[in-house]
Amino acid sequence: MNGIGNGNGSVNNNNNNVGFSSVEMEYLRRYHRQEAGENQCSSALLKHIKAPLPLVWSLVRRFDQPQKYKPFVSRCVVRGNLEIGSLREVDVKSGLPATTSTERLELLDDNEHILSVRIIGGDHRLRNYSSIMSLHPEIIDGRPGTLVIESFVVDVPEGNTKDETCYFVEALIKCNLKSLADVSEGLAVQDRTEPIDRMYDLLIKSG
Repeated sequence: MNGIGNGNGSVNNNNNNVGFSSVEMEYLRRYHRQEAGENQCSSALLKHIKAPLPLVWSLVRRFDQPQKYKPFVSRCVVRGNLEIGSLREVDVKSGLPATTSTERLELLDDNEHILSVRIIGGDHRLRNYSSIMSLHPEIIDGRPGTLVIESFVVDVPEGNTKDETCYFVEALIKCNLKSLADVSEGLAVQDRTEPIDRMYDLLIKSG
């Protein structure tokens, strides 16, 4: 299955991969070991983001605030402290075939920059859904950038095919990754221009 736009790709459980380099495939093998069962589908998508890894990770790691970049999330409430096993109740914006989702934090690794989440309830059809996101530093156009890889495994609902299920979930993830890129790159530009603006103000005042 194809990714959208430049710098995107996907690989699914039919062993089809598009746009993945050997380095990216190694990241998949190392950090995204999700085996799909007989009645499940799995896939992985990537996104190259023109923003430094610490900035992108600061958004991704916020299990308690997915709405910072996920366009379909309207509200999120976390039960207890932010730690492995924490649960969040997510309200989904209208227009999707769901209104709520209950999700558990499976892994939050600030050293390797990996986030894993499992959906355990809600009024939707994503049963036994598990996702892994990994972030990797890279250089894009001479500046620090970030490669984001997100993989998932989910049950195929009755009445649907594996391809239909993968297509639907991939579409959601692509929207999330595009939004993550837009937010991150906007913040990165702001970080680069603010010092210049401050220096300009100082020069004007001193002159």
